[in-house]
Amino acid sequence: MISRKNNSTYTLVLAVSLFLLLPLQGWAQYGRKKLPEKVIPDTTAFLNGFAVSADLLGPAMLALGDYGSMEAALRVNLKDRWFPTIEIGLGKADNVDAATQTSYKTKAPFFRIGGDYNLMKDKHDIYRLFGGIRYAFTSYKFDIGNPGLTDPVWGDHVPFEAHDVKANYHWLEVCFGVDASIWGPLHLGWSVRYKNRLFHDDGELGKSWYVPGFGKSGKTAFGGTFNITFDI
Repeated sequence: MISRKNNSTYTLVLAVSLFLLLPLQGWAQYGRKKLPEKVIPDTTAFLNGFAVSADLLGPAMLALGDYGSMEAALRVNLKDRWFPTIEIGLGKADNVDAATQTSYKTKAPFFRIGGDYNLMKDKHDIYRLFGGIRYAFTSYKFDIGNPGLTDPVWGDHVPFEAHDVKANYHWLEVCFGVDASIWGPLHLGWSVRYKNRLFHDDGELGKSWYVPGFGKSGKTAFGGTFNITFDI
């Protein structure tokens, strides 16, 4: 039978042991939590190359419909994160309205300047997720005609034509897209774009039907590209 004195001594020794062990364990855990993480330096060059691209969607729209475009871009790679971009294209339309028989023709260049930001956490991944912005503008001329309009006063049937009507458009584009490395320097990707008109001049006759690079004239428009890209 254990005496009351021995029991008290045992309890005291156990309490002192726990008191000494708990701070040691706490200090050990504190030391483990505060170990510095190894930081791997980013050795990517600031200027990490260039790329050229061409849009395949615009020519397809031109071949299958009344309007479309051909465009190419030059993109600069800054540390695989920032991509300043210049885009140059040629927009074209040749349309005859089925109801009014009014014809509309235009062919003119357009320009965009801006940049994309790689949203991927691993910026060196072969896949890239882009968000970007562009400032775009075009100065163009268009032809418009109608085989005959009836004069509301005299009732005469008079054809109407106007050539080389000057107009211009300036707009902002917000872009979202993806890009994937397929083989070596070859990339494929696509983008969707929301376009918002900043200011414009439709010319002497009012609203033009199609704006090169923008699409059908209006305050806003949506567009897109399907790009083939080569690193250089």
